[in-house]
Amino acid sequence: MIILTCLIVMGQLQKDNSKWMEVISGYNKPDTGKSIWQIVNSLGPYLLLWVAMYFTIQFSYLLTLGLAVIAAGFLVRIFIIFHDCGHGSLFRNKKANKIVGTLLGSLSFTPYDRWHLDHAIHHKTVGNLDKRGSGDVWTLTVEEYEKLSRNKKIFYRLYRNPIILFAVAPFFLFVIWFRFPSRGMGKSERNSVYISNLIILLFCSTGILLMGWKAFLMIQVPVIYVATVSGVWLFYVQHQFEDVIWTRQEDWDYLKMALEGSSFLKFPRLLQWFSGNIGYHHIHHLSPKIPNYNLERCHKENQMFSEITPLTFIPSIRTMALRLWNEQTGRLISFKQYRNTVAYGKE
Repeated sequence: MIILTCLIVMGQLQKDNSKWMEVISGYNKPDTGKSIWQIVNSLGPYLLLWVAMYFTIQFSYLLTLGLAVIAAGFLVRIFIIFHDCGHGSLFRNKKANKIVGTLLGSLSFTPYDRWHLDHAIHHKTVGNLDKRGSGDVWTLTVEEYEKLSRNKKIFYRLYRNPIILFAVAPFFLFVIWFRFPSRGMGKSERNSVYISNLIILLFCSTGILLMGWKAFLMIQVPVIYVATVSGVWLFYVQHQFEDVIWTRQEDWDYLKMALEGSSFLKFPRLLQWFSGNIGYHHIHHLSPKIPNYNLERCHKENQMFSEITPLTFIPSIRTMALRLWNEQTGRLISFKQYRNTVAYGKE
């Protein structure tokens, strides 16, 4: 059914290849007033929650942790605004995007240019089996996995284990890994790491001076932990789901990958707000220039998107079992499916 509906959508779009460009052109212009309001209604409550957490920590750390979860939701939303800045979709002015994006990104411990240059590659290569490795989750094909040595298979299985991938790696990636420039980085990427580190140092120093190092860490650590885990899971499920398509370079098509290689993750309204509408990821990949506050409207106002089947919250949790791409069937499969079908058939 999902494949059929996708074929219907693709058929509608391909009748007039320029139609989808015409459609998105009405949504990919930022509204300065809306963009500023997004910053205010995200950053303002986030800072107020920090104040509330500081006072509650004096008598109930359990309450503080509850507020930290809410604060993490606002931090995810702030990250989506930072993400829009890198696509040039928050403001028309490139410099304004970079200044705002650098400041907001530093709250989530993310260097602006370092992250966005990788992310730009992700948009150009998403779903391309011949161009994996930049800005995506490490995923092997069945054939590639079978060629690994025993030790490398163990390493890959550990990497794809949900405990490592979602409970350990996100905090390590954002808090530690992003603090250091790598050898192959260009000047702008290196500078973004240094600038981000300086802003983070100023933020942390100010927080420690105002509330003490112990209280600061008791607030900052759970907030950044929950936010990074949530953010990585969101990124994962946008391109790692049961009916996703991946192809080799010769069959790769931008339009097809946007609509079938990116999920339409339908959240409850509150979670959709905290995640900055990023669940409309098929629209985002169709045009990264569309501001997050226009994604839902673009989807709902155009018939061509009405047949796309959404991925709801519970099924999205099950995607964490997927591990390998089976080129023979064109599907992501779990290790259990691999053992029961692919590996069994070769014995």
